[in-house]
Amino acid sequence: MKYLIGIDGGGTKTDCAIADLSGRIIYQTVGKPSNFLIIGVEETVANLFAAIEECLFELKGDFSDVKQIVIGVAGAGRKDDAELLEMSFKEYADNEGIHFKGVKVVSDAQVALEGAFPNSAGCILIAGTGSILFGKDDKGNIHRVGGFGRLIGDEGSGYCIGRKALNAVSKEIDGRGEKTLITEMVNNKIDFGVSDKLVNKVYKEKLDIASIAKIVIEAAEKGDNSANKILLYETDELVLHLKSILQKIPVKKLNISFSGSLIDNRNFYSDLLKKKIKESLPQIIITKPALSPVAGAIQIAKKILAT
Repeated sequence: MKYLIGIDGGGTKTDCAIADLSGRIIYQTVGKPSNFLIIGVEETVANLFAAIEECLFELKGDFSDVKQIVIGVAGAGRKDDAELLEMSFKEYADNEGIHFKGVKVVSDAQVALEGAFPNSAGCILIAGTGSILFGKDDKGNIHRVGGFGRLIGDEGSGYCIGRKALNAVSKEIDGRGEKTLITEMVNNKIDFGVSDKLVNKVYKEKLDIASIAKIVIEAAEKGDNSANKILLYETDELVLHLKSILQKIPVKKLNISFSGSLIDNRNFYSDLLKKKIKESLPQIIITKPALSPVAGAIQIAKKILAT
């Protein structure tokens, strides 16, 4: 039997699915993170390969049975970066004595968009560890907003929310800012105790800053002022993404789906974002994705194989 493999990789996990040539998913697994801009190319490639290996092992398949692999990962929105990861993956496989016939690396936003709107125009807003907005017009042209990475972009993402939360914590510790429930909740999570230990957690122990976003959402639900201010600001940033895409795809009605750990489920943050969209952007219709991002990767693999 011949297979297609689709991957949706991010900063916290990697979804990997294996399908037959019709695109029917047979097995799916969750692996380790694969955002190579955060963990590096070498670790990313190893994690991707391990997820693929698990899929084939479960089906008792052989690497030679794989006709096409599509890897959608965070950070691959730039051509040079995508090509680097693609080449590194092929080299890793070659060193293992495995020669895949077809490998294509694209951004996680592209596989999410294909999954959400496989046969129609629409947009996908991703807000997880990072953030980006991808849109597809009725001619199939792809438009992008955001996705500039955690240092100069990723507004509305877990990283931005987490960084601002830790800033609020540091200000409270010093007496430069207001008292916030975030401090107590972060301390319960990572046990920093004093300021020096917090610095070590962030800079030496490489604290997962994006993971703090869930604490901020929980604190906001409990009425914390600092948490509310952070989420109000970051939802405004995501609304700006949407206003920008409407300039690139000027239509009366535009379907949009959410993806990413912060907004693809109901919580204080996603509810606040939906409220702002309804009030300020009535031409946007929020819909559920037709398929998952990893299924979108399978669909892209199927199209590549057909060309």
